Amino acid sequence: MAYDTLNATFQQNICRICLNRPEAGNAINARMVEEMSEVLTRCTEEQGPASERVTVVVLEGQGDVFCAGGDFEAISNTGSAGDPEPLYDVWLKLSRGPYVSICLVRGRVNAGGVGFVAASDIVIADKSASFALSELLFGLFPACVLPFLIGRVGRQAAHYMTLMTKPVDAQKAREVGLVDVLTENTEAALRQHLVRLAHLQKPAIARYKAYLAACSGNPEEDKAAALVANRDMFTDPGVLAGIRRYVSELKFPWER
Repeated sequence: MAYDTLNATFQQNICRICLNRPEAGNAINARMVEEMSEVLTRCTEEQGPASERVTVVVLEGQGDVFCAGGDFEAISNTGSAGDPEPLYDVWLKLSRGPYVSICLVRGRVNAGGVGFVAASDIVIADKSASFALSELLFGLFPACVLPFLIGRVGRQAAHYMTLMTKPVDAQKAREVGLVDVLTENTEAALRQHLVRLAHLQKPAIARYKAYLAACSGNPEEDKAAALVANRDMFTDPGVLAGIRRYVSELKFPWER
């Protein structure tokens, strides 16, 4: 399908999405949010053509800027930023969808662009990457970004980024946990990750991410849910069949 603000390609179990408004710094507008939501919905589907049975989603930006944030020109022209819920829901899909979301970052990331990064499961960045929350300079604050950012880097690091409004370089972003992998060759790093991630099955990813979303990190609070999840997994016929096959044939589930 053709899109106005992004490119989306499906190859085997991988969907690659490229934000494609380089003339506007890949700024987020209503059409981009609508198209992103449509693509991620396709990636969620369990049935349908092979191109829709996606286990890995890769998000990147066209040109020298990953994403400059919200489209200020559109806001200035209309006098409104529009409804924030559709964009928040896109970030929820990246965070909780039944696939591994990978953000491939090159260049500047600002404001709402940080939301895409913070919502992704894995972030691979090169040394040109920088991250900033500039909202307070305009009398705003990143209300929708913060729930995802706090989950990734912790409350104080997110608080400091918000107050200071200045860009954080790639090395500092790696130190606080916003970036998982800092590399000189993002494509090579992506290929290395895909070799391993290709073995994961969609039902297992979906079950794990649903559990993780509800996991507080407090062992006492999480005990009941952890025990239920563990018991469910070890009574799943597919899981047990894979274990038996490994015991008898020393082959992993993906091996023929």
